Order: sequence, then structure tokens, then C-alpha cells
Amino acid sequence: MTKTIFITGAGSGLGRGAAIGLAKKGHRVIAATELTSQKTELLHEANDQKLDIEVIKVDITNPLDLEQIEKYDFDVFVANAAINERGPLGEMPMDRFRKLFEVNVFATLETAQIAAQKMVEKGSGKIIFMSSISGIVASPYNGAYAATKHAIEAIAHTMKLELQGFGVKVATINPGAFKTGFNDRAAEELWKWYDEVKNFTRKEDIKKAEEGLKNQFDPEDLIAKMVEIIPADQHKFRTAYPQQSEQQMKQEEQKWWEMDM
Repeated sequence: MTKTIFITGAGSGLGRGAAIGLAKKGHRVIAATELTSQKTELLHEANDQKLDIEVIKVDITNPLDLEQIEKYDFDVFVANAAINERGPLGEMPMDRFRKLFEVNVFATLETAQIAAQKMVEKGSGKIIFMSSISGIVASPYNGAYAATKHAIEAIAHTMKLELQGFGVKVATINPGAFKTGFNDRAAEELWKWYDEVKNFTRKEDIKKAEEGLKNQFDPEDLIAKMVEIIPADQHKFRTAYPQQSEQQMKQEEQKWWEMDM
């Protein structure tokens, strides 16, 4: 059945790919981009491919932009907008840490609240939070982002319990590391403030951890999974992808129950 789907953070990466993929499947897509330039680019592509995508500019940290969400009726709301930045938690500047929480947690919850209120009124709908493998798995120098996604996991779990009596479903999608440029840009941000003389974290340890970014997955595979899951009427609460990331998440959760200090 054709759905109307609202996606935040649709100006690039997985959000953009999912918006286009869902429209190709016949769904009506409302694609919210952070920047006007992203809106223009996506509009051109949608027009070229004759896709039913309405593109609007929504910076989720901007109260005036958030008002745009309230104007739309939709069956599925995908809270996808997020930012990322790497760095050791013991030394990361707090303004950068706070910025990640402002976007990935506070503003994301605010968009979900708007969606929830609209869906409760009509007694149906689905909210999908784009979480991450980092919502379960912690790794060195990715702590700030992981902290925001751990928070999203708690938000999604709680909202599922609170909204199910109103006919509103809640779920998460938890990608592993996909090569969209999102993770690479996050790694680059660290070097804007890191000083090998002033900071105690060793540069070689950070560089070694970044080697893992060389083996990221093909985003087209995850986009196909998103296009399948987002409009579906029934699926698991958590969709982790690919399979090896799901296994890693399950093993990580078990490990912490058995680990000593």
C-alpha cells in the first residue's frame, strides 16, 4: 500500500537515498533537507526522474523550520537527521559534545514529538528513529556520537511503550558503518582542535582507530533495506544491518554483563 513518508536529513547520504528509493516504489515522500542548496539539488533529481518527492528545508534545530513539519499529514515519520564528530571523551571540547546532543537527541526528540502528537490524533502511524550500531556498541574515539545514539535507543524504547496504546508504532534502524562520507567527515573534525602537544591522547592511537573506516559497507545495500522496512506494516522493533553488525551488537550487549571493571 502506498504511504506518505516524512524523512528528516534527506539532503545527503542514506536519507537522500531512501527518499529517492521510496519515491521510486510509488510512495509519496516529504524530504526535509538541512540546507537550501541540498533542497535545490534534490528537487532537480526528483524532477529529472519524475518522482513524487516534495522537498522542504528543515534545520531541525530551528524552531521556525520545525513548524513546517506540523503542516503535513504522513503515515511514517523517519527521524534521520544527525551529525557526527569523533574524539576522545576525556578531552573533547564540551561545546562540540553539546552540539551533537542538541542535534541528535534534543532536536530529534522534538521532531518525534510533533509526529507523535499528529499520529495520536488520528490513531495510527509509525515513527522510525535512525539509530546506529553505535547505539549499542561503544568504541574508542566515537564516544560522543555513541552517547547520542544510546540516548536515542532509550527514547525509542520508551516511546514504543508509551504510544502503543494509541495505535502508533515505534522502531529503530541501526546501520553499521556505511561509506556515505558521514563517518569520514566526523574523523576530520577531530583534527580541528586536537593538539599533539596539549592533548594526552596519543595521535598514533587515534590514527590506528581510524583505520577501521577503510572497510565501510556499500550504502546502496542499506538504502534498499530502508526502502523495504520504512513503509512496512510489520517488522521487528530493531532492524540492524548488515547481519554482521547485528551479531556484533548482540555480542557486545552480552559481553558487558560478564566483564569486570
